[in-house]
Amino acid sequence: MKNLLLLILIAFSVSGCRSEGPTQPVTSLAKTVQVDIIKFQFVPADVTINKGDTVIWVNQEKRQYHSVWFEQLAEPEPDYFFPGESYSRTFDTVGVFPYRCGPHPQMLGSVIVK
Repeated sequence: MKNLLLLILIAFSVSGCRSEGPTQPVTSLAKTVQVDIIKFQFVPADVTINKGDTVIWVNQEKRQYHSVWFEQLAEPEPDYFFPGESYSRTFDTVGVFPYRCGPHPQMLGSVIVK
């Protein structure tokens, strides 16, 4: 009985793969990419994403606050976030977006949006 049910399921799934008529374009869903902050570093420092995706930076430090500042965009520095907190941003424009930590300018990263 189990074998018969398995054969029916396989036959149904294979026949369901066929399509007749025009095919619909596949749309991609926006994704979220995580960047960890560990030992005064963005890990990974550089990420490549698609337009519409979101990057979330998670402070994994034990005692240190940070920020994610897109200074070259002439934006004010955002609020600091503390251990266990996060900061996120959705990118709707194609380009390369360098950033740094406001209080720790040696911490650098970039978001590449395709």
